[in-house]
Amino acid sequence: MLIKKPEPIASSEITPESIYADRRSFIRKAGQFALLTMGGGFLAACDASESSAQKSSQQLSPSDPSNYQGIRDYQAPDWLREKVSGYQSSDIMTDEALTPYTDVARYNNFYEFGTGKEDPAKYAGEFKTDPWSVVIEGEVEKPGRYTLEDILKPLTMEERIYRLRCVEAWSMVIPWVGFPLGKLLQRFNPTSRAKFVEFTTLHDPVQMPGQKSAFSYIQWPYVEGLRMDEAMHPLTLLAVGLYGKTLPPQNGAPLRLVVPWKYGFKSIKSIVKIRLLETQPKTSWQSIAPSEYGFYANVNPAVDHPRWSQANERRLPTSLFNPNRIATQIFNGYAEEVAHLYQGMDLKRSF
Repeated sequence: MLIKKPEPIASSEITPESIYADRRSFIRKAGQFALLTMGGGFLAACDASESSAQKSSQQLSPSDPSNYQGIRDYQAPDWLREKVSGYQSSDIMTDEALTPYTDVARYNNFYEFGTGKEDPAKYAGEFKTDPWSVVIEGEVEKPGRYTLEDILKPLTMEERIYRLRCVEAWSMVIPWVGFPLGKLLQRFNPTSRAKFVEFTTLHDPVQMPGQKSAFSYIQWPYVEGLRMDEAMHPLTLLAVGLYGKTLPPQNGAPLRLVVPWKYGFKSIKSIVKIRLLETQPKTSWQSIAPSEYGFYANVNPAVDHPRWSQANERRLPTSLFNPNRIATQIFNGYAEEVAHLYQGMDLKRSF
C-alpha cells in the first residue's frame, strides 16, 4: 500500500502542476521526491449523483478564460505562500494517480458558499482570509486567540498525498501541504480532562452566502469533532495548501482539517476555533441527521449509508463512458495505521 522513497527533494525543485497531474511522469521526473500518502476531505452532502462529477472534468480546462476566479492562483499573503512552498517531502508515497488540480479546486462540498458542487469555486474567489486567527480554548493550559502566522511560525510544512473519500461515494487523491494536528495541540498543554476536540468554521454570512440562504438546514457555524486519540494520531493533518500552493478558498482556506481514514465531512474547513472538551461534542451533521451521519464517520464499505451503498466509489475525474468505479477500502486504506484506535468497538453501531 505504501512505498518508501529515498532522499527528499529540495523545496526549490517543487514539481509543477502539469507534472503533478500525470503521476507516472511525476515519479519519473522527481525520482527523489518523497511524499506521505493517505485520503482527506470535504464537508458532506447528500447528492450522490454522477452528473456534476462528469461536468467537473469535462467543462473547464486550466487555460479556459471562463474559469472561476477561485481556480486561479489564490492571492494569499506572501509569508503564507513562502511557508507553503517551502514544504518538506516525507519518505512515503502512493502510486495512485493524483486527481487533476482543476477537479480538486472546482468540485467541492462547502455549504457555506452554496450546495452545488461548483458553488464554492464560483462564490469563494473574493473570500478574505488575511488577517486570520484561531481561538484555542477549553481543557488547555494556554488558551487564547492566536494569529495564523504565530500558529505556523514554529512548524515545518510537509506534503502528504492522501486519499479523500466522500460519504457521497466519490473520491480523490490530493497532495496536501500542512502539519500534524497533534503538534499544534501539544503546544497548548491539554489537560488530563481533554478527551475530545471540537472544531468550528468561520461564521460570516456577508462573505459566505450559503450561511444566509433561507433554504439552509445547517445551524451555523459548522461544527465537527474528533476523539483526542484521533486528533493526536500522526496522520491527522491541518492543511494550509495543496499541490504546493496555498489552499484556494473553496478548499478551506486558510486552515482546514484532513483526516484520511474518515469520510470527507469530518475534515472541516476555514477553522476559527479549536476547543478541547471532556465530553463528546455534537457535530453539525449529527444534529441534522443522526441516523445517517455518525460521530466517527470512518470509511467502511460494510456499513452502507441509509440511502446508498458504500461498497464502491467513483474516483474523480469520471465521465459517462468511464465512471471509474473502484472498491472502497476499510478505513479508506489506512487500516494498518488506525484500526487499533477502534479495537473492541462495534463499527456498525459506532458509525
